[in-house]
Amino acid sequence: MLKIVHKRYKEHFPEILRKASEHMDLVFGLELKEVQPNSHSYNLVCKSDDTGDGSLSSAWRFPIKGILMPLLGVIFLHGNRASEEEVWQFLNILGIYDGKRHFMFGEPRKLITQYLVKEKYLEYRQVPNSDPPRFEFLWGPRAQAETTKMRVLEFLSKANDTVPSAFPSYYEEALRDEEERARAISPTKAGTTSKASTCSKATSRLNSHPE
Repeated sequence: MLKIVHKRYKEHFPEILRKASEHMDLVFGLELKEVQPNSHSYNLVCKSDDTGDGSLSSAWRFPIKGILMPLLGVIFLHGNRASEEEVWQFLNILGIYDGKRHFMFGEPRKLITQYLVKEKYLEYRQVPNSDPPRFEFLWGPRAQAETTKMRVLEFLSKANDTVPSAFPSYYEEALRDEEERARAISPTKAGTTSKASTCSKATSRLNSHPE
């Protein structure tokens, strides 16, 4: 790596490497590990399953994570639905073009309109009453279940070296989403706790009567 870094930047190389490593971790889930201490030799390894039980979908691993999280971000930033034109404009900025095979993601249209739709991470549907037909992308049910607007906003913020609150309107929406999720979970927890308490009391009564 030092051979391709211009000599005027060599003294800043440790910081350049640190930043690059952070972004590879953030975007692709790849971790830069030194082979041996002070060896200046590194390996790129996929980070382990964040859930710890092997249940993490392949969509959140390298390389698909590198396109899924940005897509969810674009959809969120466009009012929770993004037109096909807006999505491709964004992907073009990343060097991903419709009809052109990508070295990492393969055929991008097939990936985002078929694979990620089939896996229920994205919804790809015709805009109602559009003539000629126009299409848009929304979060799919698995995306809604497996991540949150706040996590996506944190991803976008880190990618831009800032914090979620730097985007006030989106931050407020993400906070509301967190609150709604918490309220939805609370009744379920309360029901589970109530059932556990009832079972405990019943068991206690049975144990209190000797045979």
